[in-house]
This record gives sequence, C-alpha cells and structure tokens, in this order.
Amino acid sequence: MKNIFIKSAHIFVIFLIIITSFNYSFADDYTEDKATIDVSAQISETIAQTSDTLNASSINSRSCIIYDRNSHMVLYGKNETKQVKMASTTKIMTSLIIIENCNLSETIEVSKKAAGTGGSRLGLKTGDKITIKDLLYGLMLCSGNDAAVALAEYAGGDIQGFANLMNNKAHELGLTNTHYESPHGLDSDGHYTTAYELAVLTDYALKNETFAKIVGTKNYTVTINGYPKNLSNTNELLGYLNGVYGVKTGFTNGANRCLVTACKRDNMDIICVVLGADTKKFRTQDSIKLIEYAFKNFTYINANDLAINSFENWKNENLKYLDINKSSSNSFELEIKTCENPILSINKNEIDNVMTSISINANLEAPISSNTVIGNLTLSIDDRNLATLDIINTNDIKRKDIPHYLNYFFSNYSNILEQILN
Repeated sequence: MKNIFIKSAHIFVIFLIIITSFNYSFADDYTEDKATIDVSAQISETIAQTSDTLNASSINSRSCIIYDRNSHMVLYGKNETKQVKMASTTKIMTSLIIIENCNLSETIEVSKKAAGTGGSRLGLKTGDKITIKDLLYGLMLCSGNDAAVALAEYAGGDIQGFANLMNNKAHELGLTNTHYESPHGLDSDGHYTTAYELAVLTDYALKNETFAKIVGTKNYTVTINGYPKNLSNTNELLGYLNGVYGVKTGFTNGANRCLVTACKRDNMDIICVVLGADTKKFRTQDSIKLIEYAFKNFTYINANDLAINSFENWKNENLKYLDINKSSSNSFELEIKTCENPILSINKNEIDNVMTSISINANLEAPISSNTVIGNLTLSIDDRNLATLDIINTNDIKRKDIPHYLNYFFSNYSNILEQILN
C-alpha cells in the first residue's frame, strides 16, 4: 500500500512538472494574461502623473522606445538596442509577409499541426476551411498561434520555410539585431529583436493600408466553415487612449508583457514599444506614460526652413570674402541642398537651443563644376547633431588660362612695372 502511494505521488509530481512545462512553453497574451484592468481609470491616473522628464526607473518595462514616424527620430529609449524576446509582437512580421505575398481571398484547409498549436488561439480544428484574410484577423486581433502556423504553412511550406521568409524581410529592412524562428513568437533562444528594430518594422508595416486596417480594428467577425465567429482585439489601449490606431500585444514567460502601440494626434505620429513588463498593468501604464510624455513635450521644426534662413544671413555677411584659388572669376552662386525629409522632432524646451554652424572648404581651387559640395551646414543642440545639409555651388567655376594671364598683364602693365622698379 505504501509503495502504491509513493508511486502515485511520483506520478503526480511528474504530471505537475509536465503541466508546468506545457504552460511555460505555450503561454501567450490571450490565454495567460487575462488580468482585467480599468483602462479608462488607469489612463486618467497615468496622464495626471506624466511629467516633463522620464528616467529609466520610472518605466517598469525592461526595454522601451518612443519612435517618431515623421522624423524617424528616437524621442526616448531604454535598452532600446538590446536583443530581447518579442512574444506575439512577432506577428507583425508574420502578417506583413502574408499581406505582401499572398492572395487574401483564398480559402485554405487547416492542418493537424496548425490546429494543435498551443497558447493563444483562434480556435481552429483540423480540416477547418477559412480564408487567408480571416486568418490574418485571427492572428492580429486574438493573437491566434494556430492561425500563425496555418499561414506559415500556406506561404512557406512549413515553419522553417516561413521563418526564412521572415528573416529575408528583416535583412531587406536592415534589421540586423532581429531573428525569427517561428511565426507566433513562442519562446526560443534564436528568436529575438530590439525595441528599436521592432519600431522600425512597425513603421514600415503601417504604410501598408491592409495591415493598418487590420491592427486598427477593435472587433471583427471571421467565418470558419461557413459559420461566424466574433473576435475582439487584445490591445487594451485601442479605442480608449486618444489617437491610438494599433498595433499588437504579446506575452510569454520568457518575454513577459509586451505592447507595440501606434498613436497619432494632429500632425504628430509615434510608435511606442514596451518589452518585458512584469504585469499587464505595468505594460499599459508604461505605454500611456511614454505616449503622453511624447505628445506633451515634443514638437516639430523644419530643418530646411532653419537652414535656408541661416545660410542666407551667412551669405550676406561672408560671401564677398570667399576666395577661390586660380579662379578666373569669384562670381559664383551657393545653395543649400535641402533634406528630403526636413521634419525634426525636438523637445519644446530645446527650440531656442538649436544652433547652426557653417563650414566651407578653405582650400577651394578652380576649376569647380556645378553642384559640387564645397561645405556643409549643421543643426545641433549642444553636442547632439540634428541634421547636416550640404552646401553646393550651382555654376561652373573656370580655372585661369594663358589668355587670362596675358590680358591681366597688359591691362595692369604700368602698375606691374612700377612695382618692379620700386
């Protein structure tokens, strides 16, 4: 009897270990992170506490970033270039690959492997019929890992084949600290990104209208085997915080709570990424805090306007002193080569601290062809470079030739002779 009890206890312990291991491996946002929070109350409370400054200790998340979409500038970062696990924010890349390469109206049959995928689920069963479009909504709204595998098998043949497509796209976008091993983001050692590169990827993805529409949808009805199923977006800020229009939540035991948020108010458009928050409440709080900080403290300036105005003033005072060695004429025109994207996002308190410095090559020598860069203008705050614009000449500057020297000699013969005699 005692031996039976001991064996039963051993079996029970083994069972607990298996269950614990199973939960660890397949935890995800929709199944394991169901802690309810009063978003409206938390928004009001966090906004009231938002200050003009941020420091690392005030953000619970292990890494985070505020990325401005118009200027492509980082407004705030904490460990933003550190490689970390990304959980279901992986599905931003998954959906992008599908949208760019597949026929969304096509209907597929769900495989046994896809239907058996654990974690957060759309609820697919083996043999289910569903369109690629509806799988995308299941992927991005309820974070369906089963939908992720179904899409990966459809587009890449299998998970490894699809991961290759994901990594090729990451390489194309210059994401050198990002690597994918799955379409869903369940924990694995070779599956990682950074807050910065996740923001860059999201910025690119949001330029796709289909992607932007899906991640900005609060509720949607998909059809599985001809029957409707209602879905709700896991993004707790969508529909609550002013200006939020996406993007994706995430949670695994290895990554902790993650949230990528896009928010636009008036002409300012930002992406906020928080990775590695301890709880859902903290990830929500951190996101609100970062978003409100950005809109409260930052504004846009136009680099081209500042540069052109400053350069015109400089030319009025200094152009007459500019000399070109061996030039037949110092009559030339200078212009600033303007930025393709002149928008700069800076702290409102730093606007008066923007400095302009102009540097011209001191050893200019003819001939100089038109559109040659002869210097640059730099906009900066303290030691932080905001933008550098090239200064070019817009006309050909010819070198002195023999006829020119002869003409000069005869035109100034008397003066030259007098200088020689004296």
